[in-house]
Amino acid sequence: MKIFIDSADVNEIKEAINLGLCDGVTTNPTLIAKTGRKNAEVIAEICGLAGVPVNAETIGISYKEIITEGAELAAIAENVVVKIPMCKDGLRAVAYFAERDIKTTVTLVFNVAQALLAAKAGAAYIAPFVGRLDDISSSGMDMIRELVEVYDNYDYETEIVVASVRSPLHVKEAALAGADAITVPFSLINTLFAHPLTAAGIEKFLRDAGHK
Repeated sequence: MKIFIDSADVNEIKEAINLGLCDGVTTNPTLIAKTGRKNAEVIAEICGLAGVPVNAETIGISYKEIITEGAELAAIAENVVVKIPMCKDGLRAVAYFAERDIKTTVTLVFNVAQALLAAKAGAAYIAPFVGRLDDISSSGMDMIRELVEVYDNYDYETEIVVASVRSPLHVKEAALAGADAITVPFSLINTLFAHPLTAAGIEKFLRDAGHK
């Protein structure tokens, strides 16, 4: 399973790359605004760090706005993936970009029907939000299992990038479900290293070796 870093912090992304834990990057206008820098400048720098897919999100929701903004984002670098919200005009734009070999991610996916439409439109990726479904007492991971089964049934090439991941349990369940990737904040990556028995084992090794 691939790991995408959900961040616009260049230092976080560099660290994830150095750890070998960055198969892609997802950004959004909110994350980029926190950097205090221009959108295109941040996207260009991230794209230059490694040749991995870098998701850059459009802001407009009309077909014309998405096409215009998406074309501008795609022109920044070859590894930009245009991130488009799930809506009718958004899927029209996905089909437009697919015809021009520009990769897209359909975001804010919450059910199988939406995922089917995104795949048929030609999306390279979808981003189903598991945490937000959990928030309304619906199982986000049940949706992921359904999506994997449906995509396998029809051999869709669209990759499932599990988003709104909030815990190591989400990571585990996404992997067990057969998702193609997860996108996580770098802070969550750090928690994946930790286990109390690992910490206790290291402490014992050091103590036995005479280290204080």
